[in-house]
This record gives sequence, structure tokens and C-alpha cells, in this order.
Amino acid sequence: MDLSVITNNFKFLILQRLVGIGPFIGGTLRLAIPAIILGFVLGVFIGLARLANAVWIRVPATMYVELFRGVPLVMVIFWIWIIVPQVLRVTIPEYGVALTAFVIFEAAYFGEIVRAGVQSVARGQVEAATALGMTATKTMAYVVLPQALKNMVPSLVTQMIVLFKDTSLASIIGYVDLTKAAQIVNNREIKPFQLYLFIAVVYWICTYSMSVMARRLERRAA
Repeated sequence: MDLSVITNNFKFLILQRLVGIGPFIGGTLRLAIPAIILGFVLGVFIGLARLANAVWIRVPATMYVELFRGVPLVMVIFWIWIIVPQVLRVTIPEYGVALTAFVIFEAAYFGEIVRAGVQSVARGQVEAATALGMTATKTMAYVVLPQALKNMVPSLVTQMIVLFKDTSLASIIGYVDLTKAAQIVNNREIKPFQLYLFIAVVYWICTYSMSVMARRLERRAA
């Protein structure tokens, strides 16, 4: 079990291609963190749009969710990578392609989580806020969403973990994340067992840390 391939390439694997520190655009966390934040923000709007009374708002949001939940993520990546540059006549770098694809794809799932979370809040809470004279916007912002967020935490963290692991799919368009970096090193060193076992442990540590943080947040919210 020679681990020299890990120690010799630790900076390249962890600092450059996990964290994203370096002159070259790449890195798993550099892609995952913005994708989670932007995907959740867009998902909030999608989820609320799914609950809107206006048909012209609710129907497009429903179509959006059904479309992106019905196709593989890799297909969305190829759409952004191949079709969009041809239509817009612009060149999109690998990072822009991957980030755009992850945000619009994951927003569909985050939107459904938000919708379910909002619907889990007791109707009496909304009626009480209305009786106090609060507008629909204030009721949603100050009464419904804070309670819904507490109910959404387990599902949100699960989806964030899925997104974090799915960032490895960005390697198919040349984006160098942790998985792609291990492949590059393995092509030179021919040490697949050590390399892929190492990155499996790294992924597990990251996802387990997210789960622990989520449980603490749940207990604090409760």
C-alpha cells in the first residue's frame, strides 16, 4: 500500500482541485458552493411560483420543474456546452457551463423542497398572520418561510450532498475537479487503487461533515 502517490500529489489534489486554490479555474468546492447557493435561491422562487394563484406564474414553474426533473444532469451539461454557444454565438468556459447547468438543474429539486416545506406549515399560522393585518408578502417572509425552513433542513442537506457528489460529472467537459485530478494523476502514476480510495475518503469526509452540521442546525432550530 504505497501512499507516496497521495503525498506527492496532495497539493494538486486537495488544494488545487478540491478547494480550487490556484491559477487555473477548477476545483470541486469552487463549483459546488456557488451552485448550492444560487440553486437554492433560484429554487425558492421556483417553489413559491409553484404555489402562486396566477396560472401564468404557476404553469411555467411547473413545466420547469417537470422538465429538469425528467432529464439526466449530464444531458443538461451537454445542452449548455454544445447548444447554447451555437445559439448565442458565444464561447462559454467550462466553469461557466458547469455552474449554469448545476444551478438550473438543482433549482428544480430545491424548488420542490421549498414547495413541500411551505405546504407543511399549518394553515392556522397564515390565518393568524392575516388576522393581525400582515400582508401576504410579510406573512410569507416572517411567518411561513422561517417555519418551513426548519422542516426543509433534512431534505435540503440531502440535496446539497447529492449536488456536491454530482460535481464530478463536470469532468466530462474538461473541468478539472477532484475526480478529474485523480484521473490525471493516475494516467501518469498508474496507481488507481490508492488514488480512487483516497478521493472516496475525501468525498465521504465532506458529505459526512455536511450531515453533522445539518443535525446540529436541526437541533438548534428545534
